[in-house]
Amino acid sequence: MQLYDWEDKPELNITPLVDVMLVLLAILMVIAPNIVFEESIKLPQGSTMKQLEKIPPVHITVHKDGTLKVNKDTFDLNAFGDNFYKYSRSLNLKATVLISADKSLDYGLVMSVLAAVKQAGFSEVSLATNG
Repeated sequence: MQLYDWEDKPELNITPLVDVMLVLLAILMVIAPNIVFEESIKLPQGSTMKQLEKIPPVHITVHKDGTLKVNKDTFDLNAFGDNFYKYSRSLNLKATVLISADKSLDYGLVMSVLAAVKQAGFSEVSLATNG
């Protein structure tokens, strides 16, 4: 007497599973456009009163003969550090400083002007080039 037929292959009927999944997919497709995700947040208040102020840049020009022009004022190179420190008290320290120097000048001389500008409290300093 033989109880099991080892040659038989089990068959799975997945048709009901597919039917249920298609019904769930159809329900999801109908409901999805109606789902609204809303999260209430409190935005900070912006300052409508304060306008951005445009700070005019400070132009420093170093000439071959040892004179410096800061905007329209002329300074002597030997006393530039102290005089510029006093002069900078009337300027906005957040302004951009643009240093233009003749290319025949010594590099150390231009760097001493840059150091004097940094000591005066300016943080945005640029060296101008021709190009």
